[in-house]
Amino acid sequence: MNQSQNSSLDLPIKTIFILEDEPDIAELIAINLKKSGFKTKEFTNADLFYKQLKKEKPDLLILDLMLPDTDGLEVCKSLRSNSSYSSIPIIMLTAKADEIDKIIGLELGADDYVTKPFSPRELVARVKAVLRREIDLNNQDRVRVADILEIDFAKFEVYVEGKKAELTNTELKLLKLLLHKKGWVYSRGQILDYLDPDDKGVLDRTVDVHIKNLREKLGPAGKLIKNIRGVGYKFEV
Repeated sequence: MNQSQNSSLDLPIKTIFILEDEPDIAELIAINLKKSGFKTKEFTNADLFYKQLKKEKPDLLILDLMLPDTDGLEVCKSLRSNSSYSSIPIIMLTAKADEIDKIIGLELGADDYVTKPFSPRELVARVKAVLRREIDLNNQDRVRVADILEIDFAKFEVYVEGKKAELTNTELKLLKLLLHKKGWVYSRGQILDYLDPDDKGVLDRTVDVHIKNLREKLGPAGKLIKNIRGVGYKFEV
């Protein structure tokens, strides 16, 4: 879909920020995203990125792990700790193939990761999948659970005992799934298929990381998410 097709459907064009210090890679990503109807802005270091961020908030950030002036993990951590930017979806781009590096990125709040060398088509598919999660979240009304947890999916807001909890798109979508059938046990495979149906190679371990992050952010409401050993997870009041 090109940008004119996107406009003909009267849909807002999504802006993707690309924080990647290798110009050739950044250009390759930008070209493929633009072919799919996205707008892009590329940055070769974190300083330039932060300056633009004060002027404009992107719909998604593609973040390289290895940057000349800082660590991509630090950028991710910084965004997730700032309420103004904590909901920006982040796809981590890394040359490190070790599972531990991917897990650390997810623990810090990244929504997904792609390992170099990568297929531009795969990266674009990941971008679309993460953005679809955000669209899905906007199709459900306010939900209140056990007088402790309140979720407004349209406004992307979660409150625990009246206090706002900052969740990522992935965490909010995971919460929505668990609440869809309270008491129903979802296997890790089912959760993975729901979070990213286009990617069959994601590790089961990533589900545990997302659950861990979600429980911590939900505070006292986190105990409502139960682990069924050897099976998966459920939400139980």
